[in-house]
Amino acid sequence: MVAAFRLGLTGGIGSGKSTVAGMLATLGAVVLDADAESRRATAAGGIAIAPIATVFGHQFINAQGALDRDAMRVKVFDEPSARKRLEEIIHPLVQSAITRLAEQAAASGARCVVYDIPLLVESGKWPARLDAVLVVDCEVTTQISRVVSRNGLPEDAVRGIIQVQASRPTRLAAADMVIFNDGKSLDELRAEVTSMAQRFGL
Repeated sequence: MVAAFRLGLTGGIGSGKSTVAGMLATLGAVVLDADAESRRATAAGGIAIAPIATVFGHQFINAQGALDRDAMRVKVFDEPSARKRLEEIIHPLVQSAITRLAEQAAASGARCVVYDIPLLVESGKWPARLDAVLVVDCEVTTQISRVVSRNGLPEDAVRGIIQVQASRPTRLAAADMVIFNDGKSLDELRAEVTSMAQRFGL
């Protein structure tokens, strides 16, 4: 059996990374979504809830038993070290879940497993486990305009999110391949993804 191609996919907020992931899934890739696993871990009954309550206090768990995201967002904004403590709880759990899902996908005969990980570059742990890293890139001004129109967030909030993510030069330095997703139509983007996907066994 041919081993599945392990593709790391990353990009800053508003870059179009999720759109590219969806296109790769349509072409037959198995996409492992780190954000989805993080949400699952912090939902009611999730495996991160007990340690979060222990480290931060029960006031950060809502009435449904899930992480109170609004309260935690304020906490990590006011106290940068809180973000690190939260990541130290969640990241190992997400990494374990992603690794397990990847093993299942490979065992089922997947030709390409896409690791859709927003903090792939920042973690420092993932690139060595992958066959290649694909970065979806665009100008910062494009990121801001997309997220403002999509999520309704104020511009300064979007800039704050961008600042805590890896910088464009850092992401690009870690890339084996880059899709520059600025000024492209969806059809143009799909054509580029489809052409590139042949390199991943799709």
